Amino acid sequence: MGVSGSGKSTVADRLAKRLAWTFEDGDRFHPASNVAKMHAGHPLTDEDRWPWLQAIAGEIDRVCAAGEHAVIACSALKRAYRDLLVHAEATSASSF
Repeated sequence: MGVSGSGKSTVADRLAKRLAWTFEDGDRFHPASNVAKMHAGHPLTDEDRWPWLQAIAGEIDRVCAAGEHAVIACSALKRAYRDLLVHAEATSASSF
């Protein structure tokens, strides 16, 4: 997690390769409306981010349920965002 341009995708990709896990860039989970908004130069609001974060949380749940492992890079700068993403950790802490 970190701000844009901080190297999180690069580090996450290298970590995933080293662990032989799947790497996912969190940007691929944005709904089309978010992509269009960002492409137009408009910042996302918290309301815009919730579906994106829920999609990432869903991927975490899917990976854990399948007994797989993944490294997912995303900004998640606010505590509330991170809290949403770690909800699966309570049931599958050993998967991440």
